Amino acid sequence: MSANRIVLPGGSGFLGSAIAEFYAKTGVETVVLSRRPHAPIGSIRFVRWDAKSVEDWAGELEGARAIINLTGKSVNCRQTPENRKAILGSRVDSVHAVGKALAACANPPPLWIQASSLAIYGDPGERVCDEECPSGEGFGAEVSVAWEAALSEHEIPGVRKACLRIGFVLGRDGGALPVLLRLAKWGLGGHAGSGRQGVSWIHLADFLGIVDHVLQNDSIDGPLNVASPNPTSLRDLMFEIRRAVRRPWSPPIPAPIVRLGAALMGSDPELVLHGRRCVPQRLLDAGYAFRFDDLREALKDLTS
Repeated sequence: MSANRIVLPGGSGFLGSAIAEFYAKTGVETVVLSRRPHAPIGSIRFVRWDAKSVEDWAGELEGARAIINLTGKSVNCRQTPENRKAILGSRVDSVHAVGKALAACANPPPLWIQASSLAIYGDPGERVCDEECPSGEGFGAEVSVAWEAALSEHEIPGVRKACLRIGFVLGRDGGALPVLLRLAKWGLGGHAGSGRQGVSWIHLADFLGIVDHVLQNDSIDGPLNVASPNPTSLRDLMFEIRRAVRRPWSPPIPAPIVRLGAALMGSDPELVLHGRRCVPQRLLDAGYAFRFDDLREALKDLTS
């Protein structure tokens, strides 16, 4: 097995694909663990896994450089008991599967990067959260606490663990930004609810930079807020998005209309009606230099 290899459970989505492409360009072999594997794409291989069982995929870990676990059912769904169970289970089960596989390795990768979410802080209003802040309330916070608790159960000698509490990632070709840009072009780019909700955003280039910074620096571990140093409000985010597509104004959307629309589309209204302002204090202390810490410049880069 090659030491120049990264294993990506749940790496078929927006962020995982970006990580795989990022490392493939530098000649790193990347193995994506997926429920629906397909033929290789360049140096990116796809291997089947069910996100809960330790099977043949575990052999990919031997001698690898790192494992980056991004597995988790999308939270953008109707919050039925069945969906909530699946959201929680997909995260916790995958962590336990990875932990068991690493414990059985003769030569495990020295780094386990585990995804989590800034939702762990709940909806703290105007309070700005760094990594020392306590967890909040609500389903998102409960899931994130359980996610990180599962990670803490697995201590593997020689394996450093870093937990990325990921914010709202802005990317040109995936995530929520392309949808918001289209809505703004159609005159539907007003803020939802009060507009005061916090948005902890990060440019995709910095998300990838942080992943690589953690990989390159052996002293970085524990929880890390993955967001720019300058959180904003939903009102200001939508203003900058409208500005980027030259739409000066759109009517705001009252909270009851947001809830009605979410119910009709099978989504969760709390994804836009709740928010948080978080800062990446531990990353700043560890010397990470952001390429995009200004929202307007980030959007200019992504829409140019």
